[in-house]
Amino acid sequence: MHPLLADLHDFDAVVLANGLFPTAAEPLRLLRSARYVVCCDGAVEHWPQAQAVVGDGDSVPASLRSRLIQIDEQDDNDLTKATRHCLSMGMRRLIYLGATGGREDHALGNIALMGRYMQEFGVQPLLASDYGWLVPASGDNSFAALPGMQVSLFNLSCNRLSSEGLKWQAYPYRQLWQGTLNEALGNSFTISADGNYLVYRTYEKKGA
Repeated sequence: MHPLLADLHDFDAVVLANGLFPTAAEPLRLLRSARYVVCCDGAVEHWPQAQAVVGDGDSVPASLRSRLIQIDEQDDNDLTKATRHCLSMGMRRLIYLGATGGREDHALGNIALMGRYMQEFGVQPLLASDYGWLVPASGDNSFAALPGMQVSLFNLSCNRLSSEGLKWQAYPYRQLWQGTLNEALGNSFTISADGNYLVYRTYEKKGA
């Protein structure tokens, strides 16, 4: 089983970005059960009880500035700055909320960063929205599912890519759209690969 998905109760921290604040039950459960929450700058207005706020501080209310970790450099966005803060505290199993739902370029950039965090930082990241969750993975992995759950695969660097337990057999996709809109047949599916890829799964089966 993919290591982060083996036990979603056992994660180190939530990174809350300033996109669409979650309203669905699953991401809210993850946020409320988090032992540590770090917000990206303005997101702290949605979750003022966060233990830390990371960014340049221009969107942080004066009443919460005591928790601000101000980082002014512009080489990385606030999501990456928050990730580096978690790493500095030894936290690597991270759940990202609020990372989509705003500007499309920000959403695509944040999704792409999940692969970077896994490959370069050694993070086990999970990005959750109101509709489903996305994880980067490498090599062979099994993923929990429900019959009829919608699944999309995005190839990052695989020359060999196949699947068991999906309605349509995976292959080494060359375009981002080619692995979308697949479907789980049972309670799990397996991906075999020689590189890195992203897996997106909805919380419920189609039509639920």
